[in-house]
Amino acid sequence: CAWSIERPPGDTAGCTFCHTSSEERCSTCHQRHQFDPRVARRSEQCKTCHWGKDHRDWEAYDISIHGTVYQVNKTDPNNFDFSKKLSDADYVGPTCQYCHMRGGHHNVQRLSTVYTSMGMSNADRGAPLWSEKRDTWVSVCDDSHSPRFARENLQAMDEACKDAGIKYTETFKIAEN
Repeated sequence: CAWSIERPPGDTAGCTFCHTSSEERCSTCHQRHQFDPRVARRSEQCKTCHWGKDHRDWEAYDISIHGTVYQVNKTDPNNFDFSKKLSDADYVGPTCQYCHMRGGHHNVQRLSTVYTSMGMSNADRGAPLWSEKRDTWVSVCDDSHSPRFARENLQAMDEACKDAGIKYTETFKIAEN
């Protein structure tokens, strides 16, 4: 899997708890004791796995303008009506699910960028392999932003990931010594 390619097996043993096929394991996103789509449509549901030192996605979202809009408005059903299907959602700002499960599909990685966790931060984002994925990612932002704005932000994220990847690699070299 992409999330384990550059890591020794011992480092990724716990990853299979979340990263076994989520399409086949409903309880990854739908709480086992409260199997309710309204719960699964909230960004906090993704926080279950996507936070902490190896997956900073929740922290990044939470402090972003999108996350701030969500946190301030999430209890107002006029702004976030979680009873609506994702394909009908007209939220005041994007949730994790609104973007990554565009239209209500369950293939979350379909609308992700280049994998950046678990040592993948040094991947060449300009490689043809990622071109279609990146174009699709840019198209997700077109509800609220221009393609130029989305591409500029994607480039800024690339640079941040590249810098973080260099520090990540340096840290492991120091630890090895």
